[in-house]
Amino acid sequence: MKFKTFFKSFSAVEWIIWGGSVIAITLAFLLCGNTDYLQLAASLVGACALILLAKGNVIGQFLCVAFAVFYAVISYFNAYYGEMIICLGMNVPIALAAIVAWLRHPSAQREGEVAVNRLKLREYPLLLLAALAVCVLFFFLLRALGTENLWWSTVSVFTSGFAMLLSVRRSPLYAFAYCLNDLVLIVLWALTLGKAPENSAMVVCFCVFLINDAYGLVNWLCMRRRQEKGKTE
Repeated sequence: MKFKTFFKSFSAVEWIIWGGSVIAITLAFLLCGNTDYLQLAASLVGACALILLAKGNVIGQFLCVAFAVFYAVISYFNAYYGEMIICLGMNVPIALAAIVAWLRHPSAQREGEVAVNRLKLREYPLLLLAALAVCVLFFFLLRALGTENLWWSTVSVFTSGFAMLLSVRRSPLYAFAYCLNDLVLIVLWALTLGKAPENSAMVVCFCVFLINDAYGLVNWLCMRRRQEKGKTE
């Protein structure tokens, strides 16, 4: 996709969501007195990744890999070993698998857009079981590592894993699962505010991510309807 075409592909709503996300994250970082610029960088990369994922653009998956690495480092210094392991041991490999899947299934109607998939009903319980199996495995590992807020971290493993598996399968419901994960992460980082008030910026970050993922769900459902309609015409 050409540079000019890339930016012309953004709708007014997407510009508002993207611009508003960047402004909200930056203001939260500055007003909270946060000096961890890695958190700011990770949050901004994440916001860019999510708006591109919401558009079905594979570049978003590449940015997800970068965000996962940044977020893993941040999580390590906050003793959220679960989040760190999720990012490096699960999010990065699955994001790479999603890149391959998305590149292999481009939309026939619009450049720079993935072909949205309609999963068969039997796939959902299989994906849920896979995410649950990973969740159980990580629970014991995280407990052994002395992870802060163990139960919330474990739920984060499940929701994040399920979301990423749905993303690989190109299902619109990936965004719904990410919305659930955003809610978990809002709680997870809110629990750190007693020790580190500057982490308010991370709470704001995941509130912004929640808005982006909610838009992603709506837009992917619209994409699927448009793509399926195009096939029948």
